Amino acid sequence: MPNNTPKAAAKTGFFERLWQGFLTTVGTERFFHIFSPWVKWLAMIAGVLLTIGTIWGLGFAPPDYLQGNSYRIIFIHVPTASLAMSIYLAMAVLGVIFLVWKIKTANLVAQAIAPIGFVMCVLSLLTGSIWAKPTWGTYWVWDARLTSMLILAFLYAGVMALFTAFEHSTNKGKAAAILSIVGAVNLPIIKYSVEWWNTLHQGATFTVTNAPKMSASMWLPLLVMLLGMYFLVAALAIYRTNSLILGREYNKAWVLRKLTKPAEVSS
Repeated sequence: MPNNTPKAAAKTGFFERLWQGFLTTVGTERFFHIFSPWVKWLAMIAGVLLTIGTIWGLGFAPPDYLQGNSYRIIFIHVPTASLAMSIYLAMAVLGVIFLVWKIKTANLVAQAIAPIGFVMCVLSLLTGSIWAKPTWGTYWVWDARLTSMLILAFLYAGVMALFTAFEHSTNKGKAAAILSIVGAVNLPIIKYSVEWWNTLHQGATFTVTNAPKMSASMWLPLLVMLLGMYFLVAALAIYRTNSLILGREYNKAWVLRKLTKPAEVSS
C-alpha cells in the first residue's frame, strides 16, 4: 500500500497540472494571443488541400460506373454534411463546459461556429438535393436522413436566434447552450438513420472498421477535400472567436493596447 501512494499522488498531481494548464489557455486574452497566429497557417493548409482535392476530384477521379460524373458532387456534399454534424457536436460540448465551469470563452467559440455549422448544413442539404435528382429522380423525399438533417438546420437557426436574443442579457449564451445540448440527441439519429430505417441514402463511405466502399482513386481526393474543409472551418472558427472577443472586451486595457499598437509603430 505505501508503495502505491506516491504513484497515485503523482497521477493526481499530473492531472491537476494538466487541468490548470488548460485553464490558462481558455481566458479570452490568452485564447486570443495563443490562437491568433494559427489562423493564417490553418487557412494556408486548407487552401492547398482544397485546391488539390478539387482538381483531383473533378479532373482526375474516374466517373462512377453507375452514376457517371454526377457523383462528383460528393466532394462537396460529404465534407459539408460531416462538418454540419461535427460543429453541432462541438457546440454541445462547449455548452456543457460553459454551463458547468462558467468558461465564457467556450460560449464565444460556440457563438462563432454556429453560423459556420448552419452554412455547412444548408450546403449539405442543397448539394444532396442536386445529387438526388439524377440519382433518385427527385430533389427531396421525406426519409429519415433528410428530415433529421433539416431538423439540424432548424436547430442551428434556433441557437443563433438565442445568441442574438440574449445579446445584452446576463443569461447570454445559457439558453443557446441548453438548446445545443438538447439538440445533440438528433446527431445519432442522423448518423444511424440509414441503419434504423429504410432510406434512400447509402451507408457511410468511411468507417473505422471497414475498408472504403469506393476505389482509392475516388476516396483519396474525397479525404483530401474533407481534411481541407476541416482546416478551413478551424481557421474561420478562431478568426470569428477572436473578432467576438475584441467586440466584447473592446474597453479592456489589453484590447486597447492591441488596437493602438500599430498606430504607435507607424508614428
